[in-house]
Amino acid sequence: MPLPLAPAERERAQRIRAMFGRITRRYDLMNHLMTAGRDQAWRRAAARALQLDGRACVLDLATGTGDLAFAVREVYPQAHVVAMDFSEVILREGVRKAQARAEHHVTWAVGDALALPFPDHAFDGCTNAFLLRNVVNLELALREMRRVVRPGGRVVCMEITHPQTPLFRELFWVYFGRIVPLIGGAVAGDLQAYAYLPQSLARFPAAEPLRQKMLAAGFRAVHYRLLGLGTMAIHVGVV
Repeated sequence: MPLPLAPAERERAQRIRAMFGRITRRYDLMNHLMTAGRDQAWRRAAARALQLDGRACVLDLATGTGDLAFAVREVYPQAHVVAMDFSEVILREGVRKAQARAEHHVTWAVGDALALPFPDHAFDGCTNAFLLRNVVNLELALREMRRVVRPGGRVVCMEITHPQTPLFRELFWVYFGRIVPLIGGAVAGDLQAYAYLPQSLARFPAAEPLRQKMLAAGFRAVHYRLLGLGTMAIHVGVV
């Protein structure tokens, strides 16, 4: 059983849930703008990293508006995806998009990545994009993902990371720390939400320390791939 969250952790989780609800209307547009249109290609790369065979059931956590769930279905047409998010508001946009594209092999669910409502080994794989920076207990989230995936299955985590080249790292932080909040304020009308993004990355482990945390959580053969000039990482761990 997952350990109960401390009051400060519960409060932070509630703030994050409310924030994603506020930015739902411009969430997809901001993702496209911030990544220069590369976010969809990166999601397809994350989906391919699952390496599924035939029919499979995949859990997509922090699905948001569903783009990674849709990428999994695109790469694996025989797969079924359970798309889960803890914000019911943003999840409704994913449902709307699924209806618009006549996508009937995605099941939508509201749930908490720190206390997944599924039995052990329920899924053939698990994906998530932009989840790990936002959970209030990273180790617990990793253990829960490992618990619900069958032995031999893969957990694929796509997340913004710290660039490793010193000069580019400085340029990135100017863009991500100063310009992105301004764009978010202008486009999404929520400067506070997009000021949170660089704050969340500042306290998040870089790619190699994150790999070590996945190993400590019990994953095997953990490796990662850097994309976007080293600003995006796709981590893969085998259960």
